[in-house]
This record gives sequence, structure tokens and C-alpha cells, in this order.
Amino acid sequence: MNRLINILFLLVAFSVHAEIHVWTDENGKKHFTDKPPMDIETSIVEVKVNSYESPNIESYSGALASKDKVVMYSATWCGYCKKAKKYFNSNNISFSEYDVESSSKGKRDYKRMKGRGVPIILIGDNRMNGFSQSKFESIYKK
Repeated sequence: MNRLINILFLLVAFSVHAEIHVWTDENGKKHFTDKPPMDIETSIVEVKVNSYESPNIESYSGALASKDKVVMYSATWCGYCKKAKKYFNSNNISFSEYDVESSSKGKRDYKRMKGRGVPIILIGDNRMNGFSQSKFESIYKK
């Protein structure tokens, strides 16, 4: 029985592995697929997913936030920014918000903080990259 479970585990582990192949056709057009054609030589493309596992919190000593104020740097298209705003509003948490794409202060501060994603939420000496209700609550003192 254990042997059968091990074999099934190995089959599942190998089945989730995927490769992306690229090749150029006779017209110079590039094609990407997970199933390469049999008669054409392809190259394997290394794919790196750029995402947060979970929001991280780090110390922040900039002059952009105070201990009793929440400051959020956001973008209109960002789902996590919308989620954070909804949470702040429903919990009567006052905050200042700066759009990193349309506000000159937002753009300037984002560049100074070396931002790499949104939202960036500042609370006192803490900086949260991304948003999670539980992580926010761990650093926000009402």
C-alpha cells in the first residue's frame, strides 16, 4: 500500500511540471507553447513569476509616516489597494492615500522608497509591502 502511495505521489509531482517552448516560424513570428511541434527545433523559456507570497513587514525610518497615522501608496488598478481601502473604511481607520501613477507626491515618495509594487502601507516605523488584514492588525495599534 505504501509503495502504491509513493508511486502516485511521484506521478503527481512530475505531472505538474511544465515547460514553455519558443520557436520562430518561416515568417519570423515567435510562437510560445507548452507542447512543441515535432518537426521544429525549439528552445525552453525560463519563466519567473513575479508575485508576493505574502505581504512583508519591514522597519522603516523615513519621515513619511507618523505613529498614529496610516499612509498608503496605491494605484487605481490594484486589487489589494482596493481591499486595504475597504478594510480601513469599514474599521474607521483614517489614512492618507497617494496614487503612485497620478500624484506627484505619490510618484516622488514611491521612487524615494524604492517601491517595487503596491500597495505600500506605512504605519509609524513599519512598512508593509502588499496587504493582509492579519499582518496589518499585527502592526496597527488602535
